Amino acid sequence: MSGATKTLDIKLLDRELRVACPEEERGELLDSVAYLDKKMREIRDAGKIASVERIALMAALNITHELLSVKIGRGFDVADFKRRIDSMQTAIDQALAEQDTLF
Repeated sequence: MSGATKTLDIKLLDRELRVACPEEERGELLDSVAYLDKKMREIRDAGKIASVERIALMAALNITHELLSVKIGRGFDVADFKRRIDSMQTAIDQALAEQDTLF
C-alpha cells in the first residue's frame, strides 16, 4: 500500500519548485534532484548555454544518454552480469538440493 502524496519544495539551479511525491519516494526524489541540479550546474558553468530551459534540456539529454548507455550495456557488461547471476542461481539450487537430501 502506497503512502500519501505530499508536496515537496525543491531547488534546481537556484529556482524553487513544488512537486508532488509519495512519502516513501521522498529520498529517491531528493537524490534525483541533487543529481539533476549537479548536471545542470556543470552545463551552466561550462558557459556555452545561458538559458535555463536549454540547460535543463541538455541535462535531460545527457542523463538519458547515461541511462541508455547502461541499459544497452555500454559501460556495463550485461552479458557478464547475467552469467554471474546464473552462476549464483546454480550454486543456490545445488545448495538447496543438498539440504533437501538431509531431511
